Amino acid sequence: MDGDVKKRIEELRQQLHAHGHCYYVLDTPVISDGEYDSLFQELLHLEEDYPESVTVDSPTQRVGGKPLKGFKVAEHLYPMLSLDNIFSKQGLLDFEGKLQRYLKRDTVLEYITEPKLDGLAVELVYENDRLVTGSTRGDGLIGEDITAQLKTVPTIPLRLLATEEVAIPQQLIVRGEVFIPKKGFKLLNQQRKEEGGALFANARNAAAGSLRQLDPRVTAQRPLHFFAYSVATTEEVQCSGQFELLAYLRSLGFAVSPLVHHCPSIGDVGRQYDLLVQKRHELDYEIDGMVVKVNRFSLHQRFGNTARAPRWAVAWKFPAIQASTIIERVEFQVGRTGVVTPVAHLRPVEVDGAVVQRATLHNRDEINKKDLRLHDTVLVQRAGDVIPEVIKAVVEKRTGQEAAIVFPERCPDCDGQLEQAEGEVAIRCTNLLCPAQKIQRLIYFAGKSGLDIEGLGKKYVEQLYSAGLVEDIADFFLLEEKQLALLEGWGAKSAHGVIASIGKVKAPYLNTFLRALGIRYVGEVTAELLTGHYESLGELALSKEKDLMEIEGIGPQVAESLVTFLRSEPFANLLVKLGQAGVTIQSPIKSQQPLGGRTFVFTGSLENMSRSEAKQLVKTLGGKVVSAISGKVTDVVAGEKAGGKLEKARTLGLGLLTEEAFVGLIKDLQGR
Repeated sequence: MDGDVKKRIEELRQQLHAHGHCYYVLDTPVISDGEYDSLFQELLHLEEDYPESVTVDSPTQRVGGKPLKGFKVAEHLYPMLSLDNIFSKQGLLDFEGKLQRYLKRDTVLEYITEPKLDGLAVELVYENDRLVTGSTRGDGLIGEDITAQLKTVPTIPLRLLATEEVAIPQQLIVRGEVFIPKKGFKLLNQQRKEEGGALFANARNAAAGSLRQLDPRVTAQRPLHFFAYSVATTEEVQCSGQFELLAYLRSLGFAVSPLVHHCPSIGDVGRQYDLLVQKRHELDYEIDGMVVKVNRFSLHQRFGNTARAPRWAVAWKFPAIQASTIIERVEFQVGRTGVVTPVAHLRPVEVDGAVVQRATLHNRDEINKKDLRLHDTVLVQRAGDVIPEVIKAVVEKRTGQEAAIVFPERCPDCDGQLEQAEGEVAIRCTNLLCPAQKIQRLIYFAGKSGLDIEGLGKKYVEQLYSAGLVEDIADFFLLEEKQLALLEGWGAKSAHGVIASIGKVKAPYLNTFLRALGIRYVGEVTAELLTGHYESLGELALSKEKDLMEIEGIGPQVAESLVTFLRSEPFANLLVKLGQAGVTIQSPIKSQQPLGGRTFVFTGSLENMSRSEAKQLVKTLGGKVVSAISGKVTDVVAGEKAGGKLEKARTLGLGLLTEEAFVGLIKDLQGR
């Protein structure tokens, strides 16, 4: 390939990147579609003639490559956290009140508001201006590598727009949302209807399903769009706050929501929310609320994060949409932990574009409190993906034909004893061998909250259980293709796909496995807390309740539930069976942050910051904080009037830090 050809290829790529940005991101095309197609075809032909010239960031690569055999695991260098929700102006005031208490002084806080997109959160990793990896959020620590699929999204730059005015770090990790606009969703479903395919329930499911296509060429045909809203770490960008960051991302070629607003005070945030509620239905994409973020990054570092969410941001959800209908009957369902939940079967009614036929009644106390009766006309609400619920009975429409909803005295599935613990509203079946509980545990384990085994949805797990092929979670890993192929509605292709999916999850990380077990009180957040302190399941199983309660965020209920479950005979037998099935549980991924692997104890009073602020600084930098001295502790920070903990630390020969030394350590690490 001579120099002129090489130069022309690079010119064409630069022109197509620029024109694509004008067309898809800025919505201000400067050339006609025909002119763009002509440039594209010229580049395509040159790359066909000189295949060695093809690069991963070439505009021709957006059409999608060859189908993948499966998705690889993508580890997030920095966790992708969730957001806490608020639902009212009082919730907003409470949010700021917590921030002010944390600062210990009244401070005027500036905020940034952004529409909360109803799509799929993704992460994009750029190295030397080029997109190298794209992944889903997954469990926040590990997602799926969908680089090939994300490259087909026209509003995701394959190469960042570099200028002399804009400095781009060697590595930049950008986060945002992939979604399908309303118009595109309507056309997509219309096309699927004409082709005889199943319709997507909503735009969010369509976007998620499009990105999880193993064949990127299918993804390329979907009307996907992307808005950037953050970076994984602000240390690599020269921005003082969120508003400046979004302008920076826009200058690099990213599409950013045009509805971002700077709010000088909390009152401005409330007014912006009211405006967005009025405007939401005029937008060409779905939003389900407004994200509120403290603007200044220096304050982000001070506020820090909890195990699952940043303290400096919340999602203010839109009011739920309501409709009235009639309770036709009530079914009592038994969950995986034995809780009996009343579910109302309703006369079908449309609520916010979805037909609602069932709604939770929560528990017996809630039924009595709301005075709900069979055949009542009731008000039902649905908010986003939240399960619909009955808000109240419309007593003015009662005819006298209504009847009391009677809670069962025995388990509706196994006829076992029902109990209501003191101080709890939940009523539980106490029979651990209750078939309904077993089925729900299996469904949970295989589902998205568990190991997310593709192809094993609720109805298929129930079918496997009814056929006697699966009694406990270990049985999933003992299934054979020929067994599944013979089941009604399966066939060889489905059986092969499910067995392949099971094979992919045979080595789960400890936090994922703990979450998938469905232990009472142990969800995603608690599982992350535990794997921050224990390297293996065996080590965790040997811990005592008092050891667990030393972990910040683990209370007596969680500790008791864990110890009871992990030391039970059924669980011991299950572990043996899992081992025989070839299942290995991997140690948690080590933190890449500066204090990863270090465990701190604070003792005595600190002068320059609160104890909670000091702890949060450690957690933000990847360290652990415990309350008791043990051989696992690496650093003891001793303030004024430090007592017995300091003496014990000296006896064990642990590393000791004064408050001054601790502050110096943190400053050094933050300056990296």
